[in-house]
Amino acid sequence: MSGFATLAMINLDASDPAAQARFYAAVLGWEVLHAQDEYAMIGDGSTSLGFGRVPGYSAPGWPQEKAPKRYHLDFYVDDLTKGEEQALALGATKPDEQPQPDRWRVLLDPEGHPFDICLKS
Repeated sequence: MSGFATLAMINLDASDPAAQARFYAAVLGWEVLHAQDEYAMIGDGSTSLGFGRVPGYSAPGWPQEKAPKRYHLDFYVDDLTKGEEQALALGATKPDEQPQPDRWRVLLDPEGHPFDICLKS
């Protein structure tokens, strides 16, 4: 199957786009390409993530979601414990509920949105 478009980038809702860009740039080792109050972007030269300010943004919470989840990112890491420690040092938090902590860890970014670090299967 052949599509008619290519993915340009992914944009994520945020209350503080520049802070989210700094967090995910540090997680991925990417560069902050643009950072202003209303919008920020990071990239690695081939893929980009954008963060746009949404008035009244509220984190969904996890595992009991208070608001709809807007996205869910998964990242491969070589070592779950080390990856978790690094994400926590950057400002992530770890909810008590962990469905399969031997295979992946659910963490919350600084704005409270869940993301997973996973081992390659």
